[in-house]
Amino acid sequence: MIYISLLRGINVSGQKKIQMVELKSLYESMGFENVVTYIQSGNVIFTSQDKDKLKLANLISGEIRKLFGFDVSVFIRTKNEWEQLIKNNPFLVRQNLDRKRMYVTLFSQILPKIETEILDRAKFDSEEYAVGEKEIYFYCPEGYGRTKLSNNFMESKLRITATTRNWNTVTKLADMTDS
Repeated sequence: MIYISLLRGINVSGQKKIQMVELKSLYESMGFENVVTYIQSGNVIFTSQDKDKLKLANLISGEIRKLFGFDVSVFIRTKNEWEQLIKNNPFLVRQNLDRKRMYVTLFSQILPKIETEILDRAKFDSEEYAVGEKEIYFYCPEGYGRTKLSNNFMESKLRITATTRNWNTVTKLADMTDS
């Protein structure tokens, strides 16, 4: 089965540094095949016969702890789930939105009922979001660096571990699963 794994918070501001060549080697040492990394933020595509995503995430996280000495949250989606994530983005049907300003925050579990007022109060008027099952899509024309709907905000308000990727990374990872 083809998987996409996302590591939360590595190589940000000099914290939790992992070189991608080391990460690739680590995945291969765990018996994963066809391992490919994408950019320095901990995106890894791999294949495994194991169908238990939670077990895989815990295994990867544990091995990172052993090798690098710090904890990292690992999010895993199948290729099919990733394709569905892309298909479900409600902003793609709108021609006037800059895809460079689209993001998706992925959560470690199915989202509980969200009090959207929390998000509404924090966002800029120009920003839009859409809540999915295990993700929140958002469009921030002012840029991710200015939005209050950051990954840390989502985690603190919703009390669920999350990681955010820009839309370019999301689509590039999907393209890489096809090659």
